Amino acid sequence: MTLADYLAQGFVRHALIAATLVGVTAGLIGPLVIMRDLAFAVHGTAELAFTGAAAGLLVADNPLLGALLGSIVVATAMGLLGNRERERNSAIGVILAFGLGVGVYLLSLYRGFATAATNILFGQIFGVSPGQITLLTAIAIGVLIAMALMYRPLLFASVDPELAEARGVRTRLVGLLFVYVLALTVTEAAQIVGTLLVLSLAITPAAAASRLSARTPLIIAISIAFALIAADGGLLLSLVHSDIKASVFISTISFAFYLMARIAARYVVPTIRARYRARAAHDDAALTPGINPAPSEDLIPWPPDALSPNSIRTTSPDTTRRRRPQWRVRQAPPMR
Repeated sequence: MTLADYLAQGFVRHALIAATLVGVTAGLIGPLVIMRDLAFAVHGTAELAFTGAAAGLLVADNPLLGALLGSIVVATAMGLLGNRERERNSAIGVILAFGLGVGVYLLSLYRGFATAATNILFGQIFGVSPGQITLLTAIAIGVLIAMALMYRPLLFASVDPELAEARGVRTRLVGLLFVYVLALTVTEAAQIVGTLLVLSLAITPAAAASRLSARTPLIIAISIAFALIAADGGLLLSLVHSDIKASVFISTISFAFYLMARIAARYVVPTIRARYRARAAHDDAALTPGINPAPSEDLIPWPPDALSPNSIRTTSPDTTRRRRPQWRVRQAPPMR
């Protein structure tokens, strides 16, 4: 079958819708996760969603609902046990160790097909049902609304939590609400890449985007674009290579974006920023009367003899020579 034949199938369209929803939500919260240093919390929430999914699979044969409820319980525990970075990471480590043990035990009690259990760990995007699409859509809408409402206080608390608390921002409440949003997003992303590879959508695109810019709105836009390309592109590549899971391609594309972003941040971004600053300085100087434009790569300054006070009024830009000035060090007169 060709790619067009696959796209005509209903399960493929459902998978593309789910991948798009996950790409948008994961790319949206990823930069704020990095700003708040919650990468370990993402990993812990994803691993403990496995425990909830195993419980849901055992009790109601619905791993998605179980993972959702489990992630909410885990997010509450993480938010209440520790607010500082050291306390939070310790709490996550303690809960992670206990939760994984419970998940392994619950999975050992499951007597169904083994593929249902492995899909929790590695994901199975092509098995998304219409009911799960509805649930994923509701999760995505809830995440978008929550981020729109608490974006400004969350950004303020992420940049300078002490100043934000002094200005009246309830940083603990904002942090707890963001952990809930994070848990929902991680549960959603685990349906595509599994609990073991959820960092490839929740962290890697945002880490790549943060290398390319320092402005938070631009970082969020680039992160969403990277996550969408990784999710949908990995899904389409898995249709062409049916013997490889989509999560493998998704994690590979995300990692390739990160490598390219590091190379661009090292060699391309500094050059672009230098040219932009030089051009901006030249434009500002041109708008200020009595100040000569600042030198840049595109504008070569006048020779030294044209910079003397007696020649500034008589020299025009038409007489500018296309060479750089030769500056000389003026020697002090000999002492008598």
